[in-house]
Amino acid sequence: MTTLTDHVTPAVIESPDWPSLSVPDAPIGSATFVAAAGHAARVMPSVVHDALVDFADAAPQSGAIVLRGLPVGSLPLTPPSPTAPTHKDLTSEFVLLAAARRLGQPVGYLPEHGGDLVQNLVPVQANADRQVSTSSKVDLMFHTEAAFHPHRPRYLLLLCLRGDERAVTTLSSIFEVLPLLPWRVVDTLFQPRFRTAVDESYLHGRTNVLGAPMPVLRGERHRPSMVFDAELMVGTDTEADDALRALSEVVEAHHTGLALQAGDLLVVDNNVAVHGRSSYEPRWDGHDRWLQRAMVVADLAPSAGERDGRIIVTHFGA
Repeated sequence: MTTLTDHVTPAVIESPDWPSLSVPDAPIGSATFVAAAGHAARVMPSVVHDALVDFADAAPQSGAIVLRGLPVGSLPLTPPSPTAPTHKDLTSEFVLLAAARRLGQPVGYLPEHGGDLVQNLVPVQANADRQVSTSSKVDLMFHTEAAFHPHRPRYLLLLCLRGDERAVTTLSSIFEVLPLLPWRVVDTLFQPRFRTAVDESYLHGRTNVLGAPMPVLRGERHRPSMVFDAELMVGTDTEADDALRALSEVVEAHHTGLALQAGDLLVVDNNVAVHGRSSYEPRWDGHDRWLQRAMVVADLAPSAGERDGRIIVTHFGA
């Protein structure tokens, strides 16, 4: 992937020291823990609180912001897999969910780590060559998070607990690439002529199916929302495939990237920016890159019939 220096980069907001946090003695996904995280907005530094409010009100040109210097607590060694038990305090989980609650409602997806509201993202040797968040040897292709899902998240939050300067998170905003596309291509992208396969982790051995035809772009002509997945999305006809290819090429050529460092929280508007990640080489020494991920919907009501508490349980496949 090539990073162009003339592409807009996410604003970086430096956070002052946080006050002592009263982290509840409760499971991370419990109502008690999530409620306490929501109440923690009262003690957030004002610059962090206001940045989240402004972000929810109107997405910036880059579709993302970075909040820098957030507390992550005392860290043990990086776990060998996302679901491996760790003995750590819950500072990072509490801070991440506090930010998530300021933007909306954090949810989990049952196939993703059993529906955990906070998910550990670490390199896994067995997945090194795959198009999954635990890979390392391949570039992750640009995608909207859960592009295939009827209840996909509005916001994606990535909190870095332990960074790796060689692992670059890549971003491309529809606000940036739209002017670079021919108007005929844009017209096609606004039409329901695209279908998206389901991520393999959601199938549990069932046969994959393509979703119903949908547009890539919606809303205002000059500031639309976008749903795009370079790996899983196809056009329903030759012209649509050509438009999808044109969008993919522009996204690849015009994106930005940043290597997250400990205490960085990357907040992505999943309607505006697609994201990916460069390949890198883990050391497998207990000090590899460690992120925590949270996904946020604006409202819990639309998923009520396909949700158990905060865990969305939609089934896919034939």
